Amino acid sequence: MIQILSGFPDNVVACAAQGRITKDDYETVLIPEIEAKLRKHDKVKCYYQLGPEMSSFDPGAAWEDAKIGIEHLQRWDRVAVVTDVEWIRLATNAFRFLMPGKVRVFDISQAADAKHWLVTA
Repeated sequence: MIQILSGFPDNVVACAAQGRITKDDYETVLIPEIEAKLRKHDKVKCYYQLGPEMSSFDPGAAWEDAKIGIEHLQRWDRVAVVTDVEWIRLATNAFRFLMPGKVRVFDISQAADAKHWLVTA
């Protein structure tokens, strides 16, 4: 399940993932949020929190994640991935060079630092 988080500036797509993440989560929750932000702003920032309560990430969700990222590649200003899940940390760090904007991985304990990094840039 993906949940949109509040308390961020309007140019930030902020979400938290928990349990099983599916293609439907992307299609019904995250993609509409991203598209709404992109209609208002030339560039957006992303705060994506994947905590230890995340149990799985379906292949369809992974495809939607890659597709939305590539589709709007030049419009991502900054991305903060907040997680203690090792394979997500490794995957993010492996592919961060593809993003023209800045990408940083933060531990869950550094969530406040991640938010500060996003909104003060």
